[in-house]
Amino acid sequence: MELYPLIFEPILKDRIWGGTKLRDNLGKQNLPTETTGESWELSAVQGDVSIVNNGPYKGKPLTELLDSFPQELLGTKVYSRFGKQFPLLFKFLDAREDLSIQVHPNDELAKQRHNSFGKTEMWYVMQADTDARIIVGFKKKSSPEEYLEHLQNKNLIEILNEVKVKKGDVFFLETGTIHAIGAGIVIAEIQQTSDITYRIYDWDRVDANGKSRELHVEQALDAMNYNTTDTQKQYTTEENKSNPMVDCPYFTTNYLPINGNASIEKDGGSFSVYICTEGEYTIQLEGKSHNFKKGDTILVPAAVKAFTLNGNATLLEIYIS
Repeated sequence: MELYPLIFEPILKDRIWGGTKLRDNLGKQNLPTETTGESWELSAVQGDVSIVNNGPYKGKPLTELLDSFPQELLGTKVYSRFGKQFPLLFKFLDAREDLSIQVHPNDELAKQRHNSFGKTEMWYVMQADTDARIIVGFKKKSSPEEYLEHLQNKNLIEILNEVKVKKGDVFFLETGTIHAIGAGIVIAEIQQTSDITYRIYDWDRVDANGKSRELHVEQALDAMNYNTTDTQKQYTTEENKSNPMVDCPYFTTNYLPINGNASIEKDGGSFSVYICTEGEYTIQLEGKSHNFKKGDTILVPAAVKAFTLNGNATLLEIYIS
């Protein structure tokens, strides 16, 4: 395998709640609509497989590289655990309006119902309007009966936990956590490879044809965690160093602010992904410089064991422990 940092063509998704910040803030050109809510940056989801956009493999689907070079790309540990499947999905989201209130099933339920992974995820807030908020979990311990009663009476929000957010905030959402991203927020999302969402409440909105989106109230009942959850994560911000944010069985995410140089050494067990949330930087590898900027999501194959990051940038570093 030719070893270099891979960048992919964004897969842009129209969403009823989306806007134009993916273009205006993150440089994603050719938005399909003025309500573009998601940019899938790195995906092996069937029907939405990322295409390489640089270097010798330009034009090749991620799945083709996984098929040809599974261990070199994924790493020895990841390959032994997942085979040729790429286990994570990386997105940017622009919420011009509130997203639906929703929940994701765990691995066991998702496998049983959808032959899919579950959907544990984390959010990094890249931009937030004044007074923007998210919904995460219940205010206090609830029950299926209380939840259904409030849902039917259209006052579900009264028993849910609303949190004001600002740039740099981090939230870790285990499966079963009821949640919604609020209006006026741009988020970098890291999650298991899954597109399974149980939509519970969609604010009674309809599309241009007067149709409301499908709800999954029954399916959500046994997928939900009715306990309170502590989702916000605190982290340090030391420069040129990987500062731990989230460490779970599905992914590890570090905050890595670059000011000058940072030498990176890996053991070949896992691929690494770098999401640039601010600034510009280069990856220097075997005498070559590869340039990246805010809004770029990079996949460094696991077989690349030593490289240097150089520049002035804020990065999220993700791998599987």
